[in-house]
Amino acid sequence: MTMNLLILGGTLEARALCARVAELGLTATLSLAGRVARPKASALPVRSGGFGGVAGLRSYLVAEKISHVIDATHPFAAQMSRHAIIACAETGVPLLALTRAPWQAVSGDHWVHVPDMEGAVAALDRPPLRVMLAVGRMHLAEFARQPQHHYLLRLVDPPDRPLPLPHADVIVDRGPFDVEADTRLMQEHGIQMVVSKNAGGTGAVAKITAARQLGLPVVMIDRPALPQRREVYDVEAALDWLHTGTDLGV
Repeated sequence: MTMNLLILGGTLEARALCARVAELGLTATLSLAGRVARPKASALPVRSGGFGGVAGLRSYLVAEKISHVIDATHPFAAQMSRHAIIACAETGVPLLALTRAPWQAVSGDHWVHVPDMEGAVAALDRPPLRVMLAVGRMHLAEFARQPQHHYLLRLVDPPDRPLPLPHADVIVDRGPFDVEADTRLMQEHGIQMVVSKNAGGTGAVAKITAARQLGLPVVMIDRPALPQRREVYDVEAALDWLHTGTDLGV
């Protein structure tokens, strides 16, 4: 079968992979969830929006004669990743995950581990604090159950509706971020706690390093569990898999 690659994207790693795939002249399509109003330009053709569950993705793989799938979605895009695992298994299309190694606490970190978003909301059941809430706009409503805090939100797009949080400041920006700027941001806003997904990688780690340097506690949301799949942590390893079919393990 002629190579026809589908990249499930939305991350810095996906953009880097798209650039290399385009350089190599491979036939490929980047699929985006469509949640960002102004996605960065891609070196590959882009489709936007969901597939319609496992059945829709399975139909797409067959109709478009997809030969390989690389899942380079965010580590917390668990539903899309699960759908890819099932659809690829059912169609026999090889699947690889280009993901990020999770962050690990080091000396000076003060992490409170929680298993999910619900755990993060529960961890904020305490007197009012100034909290940097780095969980993305889709989860903001869940934190309305802890309205006593003053939240600092950093969003990719401006809010398109009233925020569900009564006390919040919004900064519209997108990564990668640097430690000096995030340290200054936390100091200017008097941040006392950070809530973050364990996204891994380098693009968003600055806030974790800044929190360490400032001695701030971090409520760290652990990654969702996924079925076993092949994973790599860098673009060149993903390209090796495409060209050689080497079993890279889990």
